[in-house]
Amino acid sequence: MSGQRRPVTGGATSSNLNPKNSNTMKKLIALLATGAFAASVFAGEFPDVSIAEVKEAIAAKKATVIDVNGSKSFAKGRVPTAIDYASVKGKLASALPKDKNALVIAYCGGPSCKAYQAAAKEAEALGYKNVKHMSAGISGWLQAGEKTDKTN
Repeated sequence: MSGQRRPVTGGATSSNLNPKNSNTMKKLIALLATGAFAASVFAGEFPDVSIAEVKEAIAAKKATVIDVNGSKSFAKGRVPTAIDYASVKGKLASALPKDKNALVIAYCGGPSCKAYQAAAKEAEALGYKNVKHMSAGISGWLQAGEKTDKTN
């Protein structure tokens, strides 16, 4: 037997592959890949809030609204009661309520703008649990015909 080859065991051959196990593994890999993709897409995102919901929260005095468009834009027109993020950046805690469950709404220019994330992430890092995003932004607010506050 010294010159003969012995069969290798333990490797995958057509005789020991189980199609049921193969399909289960494919499904598991697909599920994991989908979960990883979803986590990367939604990482850092905040729940959206509509213009109507923002108006209602402001009227009920149940929200702190943060404008992230810069001080010049803030002076020209902002959502009523909004605070200028540029003027409180780094010291946002002093502008927010003590209640960490209070509604905090950040907005910027419009649906494609991501500047709001700076304020939203800072509020979240300070421990606020109810941070939302008005994705319509100031452009949507104006297009909806809503009134703004202005600095003289």
